[in-house]
Amino acid sequence: QNLKFHITEDPKGKKENLLLNSERPARVLTKTSHSQGEDRALGKTTGPPTIKLIEKHPGTRTVFKKFSEMKWPLDVHPLNKSLIKDNKWKETDVAQEKRRSFLQEFCKKYGGVSRPQSHLFHMVSRIYVEDKHKILYCEVPKAGCSNWKRILMVLSGLASSAYNISHDAVHYGKHLKKLDSFDLKGIYTRLNTYTKAIFVRDPMERLVSAFRDKFEHPNSYYHPVFGKAIIKKYRPNACEEALNDGSGVKFKEFVHYLLDSHRPVGMDIHWERVNKLCYPCLINYDYVGKFETLEEDANYFLQLIGAPKELKFPNFKDRHSSDERTNAQVVRQYLKDLTRTERQLIYDFYDLDYLMFNYTTPFL
Repeated sequence: QNLKFHITEDPKGKKENLLLNSERPARVLTKTSHSQGEDRALGKTTGPPTIKLIEKHPGTRTVFKKFSEMKWPLDVHPLNKSLIKDNKWKETDVAQEKRRSFLQEFCKKYGGVSRPQSHLFHMVSRIYVEDKHKILYCEVPKAGCSNWKRILMVLSGLASSAYNISHDAVHYGKHLKKLDSFDLKGIYTRLNTYTKAIFVRDPMERLVSAFRDKFEHPNSYYHPVFGKAIIKKYRPNACEEALNDGSGVKFKEFVHYLLDSHRPVGMDIHWERVNKLCYPCLINYDYVGKFETLEEDANYFLQLIGAPKELKFPNFKDRHSSDERTNAQVVRQYLKDLTRTERQLIYDFYDLDYLMFNYTTPFL
């Protein structure tokens, strides 16, 4: 696989590192009111970002200096394998070590050095905390996150079984804590002492899965907010009905929205790049799981952190269970509607995710 890395010019002619975004204006996550209650939209801050963080979280002044001197990126901790008693997980462990070292080497080579304290609460806003087993899990939508949140609820004692927790309880119940809800000292301590996990998915599969979920089924938020705006901008001579309800968005129209630098509506976490959700070159994750081997990776992780032996990662499809799962064959059907240039531009959009997690470049 040919390794490439894109450097862009900012308006002043200064090169910036796309991986870290350390020179960009500080961005914060602001809540939006819609059916996906935990999803967020990006907005810019005004004024010095350090002052904003201190104003938002009173009492952090005393630890801010200490945090700003913290070594970045964070060290990767060796996994504690003392609880693994058989050879059942040998292949999974080998794959895990390869992924960790690959990501670490990639970040070392291309990540550069940054002191990201001004972006701290943004950086950790997608990370869920389970204090009992000392776990940090960064949520990547469309990569098994619903079932992972069920597991976290069971581990923390909020539920007895992952199979009894509804989709609404997972996403709207607000039962789980996020790392940005702690003060700087609490964030600092957990980042340095807890086991940090991330689960990722082939970017093209994840994109198609998000489109199918949000636009091919009735949805009280994505159709009126995203659908109407997409149809209005990218469908010539759209009929009145489509403009009014926003349903029936075509995949090609969705891709035009995704690739438009002047999108009529903002980015959404379901198709945002993993490197912008979880910052894997600044927060060095101790465990890198993949959707393609989700059950093995998840169950091995549960063994490593000392979860109850009877707890297994659920394998059911969270929603639209009658639909075929999005796989490589399904993705090819959707890509047929795009030009070669459009397919290449999607890859370019997600190229860091492909490279960081060593996914094979798709056939374009």
